[in-house]
Formats: sequence, C-alpha cells, structure tokens
Amino acid sequence: MDRNMPEKPLGVALIGTGFMGKCHALAWRTVAATFGGAHPRLEVLCDATQESAERHAAQFGFARSTTDWRAAVADPAVDVVSITTPNGMHRMMAEAALTAGKHVWLEKPMALTMEDAEAMADLAQQCPDQVTILGYNYTRSPAFQAAVQMVANGEIGTPLSFRGVYDEDYSADPNLPWHWRMTDEGGGLGALGDLGCHLVSQMIALMGPVAQVTAQTQIAVPTRHSTEGPKAVENEDSALALLRFASGAQGSFATSRVARGRKCRLQWEVHGSLGTLVFDQENMNELWVHRAGDAGFVRHLSGPDQPDFAVFCPAPGHNFGFNEQKVIEARDLCRAIAGGAPCGPDFAAGLEIERVIHAMARSNGTAVAL
Repeated sequence: MDRNMPEKPLGVALIGTGFMGKCHALAWRTVAATFGGAHPRLEVLCDATQESAERHAAQFGFARSTTDWRAAVADPAVDVVSITTPNGMHRMMAEAALTAGKHVWLEKPMALTMEDAEAMADLAQQCPDQVTILGYNYTRSPAFQAAVQMVANGEIGTPLSFRGVYDEDYSADPNLPWHWRMTDEGGGLGALGDLGCHLVSQMIALMGPVAQVTAQTQIAVPTRHSTEGPKAVENEDSALALLRFASGAQGSFATSRVARGRKCRLQWEVHGSLGTLVFDQENMNELWVHRAGDAGFVRHLSGPDQPDFAVFCPAPGHNFGFNEQKVIEARDLCRAIAGGAPCGPDFAAGLEIERVIHAMARSNGTAVAL
C-alpha cells in the first residue's frame, strides 16, 4: 500500500465520455485497488445528452449524471474534476473548476491558444491549495521513467542530441470527412496539439528546457467534405523542427497525423557522450540501450525492476499498457492532493509545453527563441 495516498475518499466529477473519458473512469476505478488508499467516490458524470450521460454513468459506476457541466463542477460532493472534452472547452471548464475550489485533471493539449494557456496557468498559481495535472500519460510508462533516471544518473554521459518522431495516420485518407479538430476555433493546433505535445513532454523530461526552435508546418489535405459541402482544413497535418536546448544540446522533431501505416509511433533517441537510448511507443515494453564499448544495443524488457511496473505485475516481460499509464497518472494526482510530492506536468509545466508547440506553429522557417 502506498502510504502517500489519500486516507479519505475523493469525490470525482467526470466531464466527457469519449476515448479519454473512459480512460479516466477506468483509472479512477482502479487507482486504489492498485496503489491503496481510499477508493474515490465517483459522484457525477457529465455528457452532452441526458441519454449518454445516464448510460455512461451506469457503465462507469458514477452515482449521478447530468448535462450541466457547471453544476457538476460546482457540486459540493466533488473534490476533483476530470475534463476530457474537446479542446475549445478546456479553458472555461478548468477555470470554473479552480474557481469552485476543485482540483483539476485536464487532458492535453492545455488550451487552444497561448493566451488561454497563460490565463489558466496564472489562475492555477493563484490557487495554491488546488492541484492541477495534464494528461501526458506517456511519461508514466516504466520504460520511459527508467530512461529519465538513466539520463539523470549520467549513465549515457552528457546528452548531446535528441531525435524524436510522433506519427499516426488517422487523417491520412483524403476521403475522411471534415472534423472540428481541423479548425483553429475547435481544435487549435493540429498534429502539434494532438500528437506533438506528447513528444515535447518526453523531450523536456529527457533533455531539459528548449531555448530555440526553427520549424515548418504543412497541410496535406487542404479541404475535406462535409454535409455542408467542402470545408477548409485550418491547422497543420504535419510539422518538422530543429531545436536548441538550454543545455546547448541540439534536437530534431517531427510529427504527423497523415503518416500512412503509423499508429502510435512515438519514437525518440537520446545520444549521449557515453551511450544512446532508443524508445518506440509502438513497442512500449522495450528500451534499447547502447553504452560506449558495447558492440551494439541491448534490449531491456519492461519488468518489476523499472518504476511502477511491479505493483501491476511481479513478472518481467508481461506487457504494460496504455491504461496502466493512466492509473499511474491518477496515483500521482491523488498523492499530490493528499499532500505528497507535486505531480506533473501541472499547469505551469504545461505552459512550457504549449510555448514550444506554439513557437513551432508560428516559426515558418525562421528561428524562434523561447
């Protein structure tokens, strides 16, 4: 049992029931069984229609349902609000929750614009008793946590360069219909806001702050069909960038939502003065390590010797998964609420991620300092 977990149950409100809404619900139902502490009270679930809210509340195990997110946020039985709604709703919901005295678990990206993200971070700073965390669950995989520890411990020497890619193909088909994610007003940034921000969260954890970016973006499918006729795609399908870190190290970055055949290729390499680390989220239970003097790379399978693996499974080589990462994220949030170590990225750290991806979006081939 984790002694840093809350001893009193936390009341939870969940807003949104899509892919990430279900992930949050599963994490809330599993976190105490996995790490100990009091089981959260699943108080109220909010969705766009009453039928959907009632159905998902019953499925996920929430006591009540509503279509009024403001009522859910203000509910006196609620201590923490999980927000898994479309990006354009993030700021208003997060600010309402903080103003109501609630802790906030918000899915990435943080906001549509830098102005929104800065306002959210400012408000969070004014609410020191409330915990904020953003949904960068890929930073919770045991293999990634092990890699961060290896870099911090100097096992590959001084980090000299970073090469990272996050590609998927969910928008590769030009016949797919237009979607709100493809607009500035609904989705904000495109591939950068949906995928690239995950890569930036890992890049910063491994390499430290970014000092400068030079980037180009591209819209591969300029228009898509809709029930109202052809509509323009307003945000980028892909982005490429060169980076300079505050440490002086260099980096390259690529992300695409139109990369045929790629499903979740969050792949990176860290080249150090004494070795190299290689990771690919499509093979998330493997970390490849080369040390100076070795003939090549050694494959390290995820197992109980890596952070947070053993609490789920005592046997090495038994695969870790996407939803387990989300449970660890919920654990970190619960610990922070109980007065333990701060969890991250909080809104302040999330603002740094937003600065990087928004700098890439506006670079247009010129260097942008952060």
